[in-house]
Amino acid sequence: MADATCPLCEMNEILTKDLHHECLTCGHEWDDAPVETGAGDRVVKDAYGNVLADGDVVAMIKDLKLGGTSQVLKTGTKSKPIRLVDGDHEISCRMDGMAIALKAMYVKKVVG
Repeated sequence: MADATCPLCEMNEILTKDLHHECLTCGHEWDDAPVETGAGDRVVKDAYGNVLADGDVVAMIKDLKLGGTSQVLKTGTKSKPIRLVDGDHEISCRMDGMAIALKAMYVKKVVG
């Protein structure tokens, strides 16, 4: 185990081999390199403070009217696996057959 913490979830259960690290809590992997990538290092959290990562599934926590349409995403609607993107709408995903961008404050991470 290493003295370091995961840059994604900030937990300290880290598996280290040579210069490669893996977080046992969230599965994030990184190399021991002093390179800062900027926006890619940010941590995106859902409405309840759970750290989100690419491939997670999220669910709506409240009804949300989609701008420019008459459709509403209902509470509990689940997404396909998400992708984190830069910008104020941090999540890109598919829900109800549509590709949409969401703010993380309107979703919760689905476990399982």
